[in-house]
Amino acid sequence: MTSKEFNTKYKDYLEEGHYGLDIDDPSITNYLDNQFQQLIKINGFKYTQIKLKFNSCRFYTNLNEVLSGVDHNIDSNIEKYISNYFNLLDIITKSLD
Repeated sequence: MTSKEFNTKYKDYLEEGHYGLDIDDPSITNYLDNQFQQLIKINGFKYTQIKLKFNSCRFYTNLNEVLSGVDHNIDSNIEKYISNYFNLLDIITKSLD
């Protein structure tokens, strides 16, 4: 699945005026598709941007609002997973040079 296909699939959860997923890697879109199957069950869930910035992932949602008062690490866990994925790819690529 491409990022465009992902954003189309989850358009009902994409906040108006935002571009959504901006990472076009099939492994990442597959991972996020699996994560979103659970996230969309959260009443009121919306996302705005999922991108790479300064060599790490940024995952912007409204989870802090809709899960107010609940201690969660969903956003940061997803950011860490995606950041680690790209860091590992970078290490592998450099070792092959």
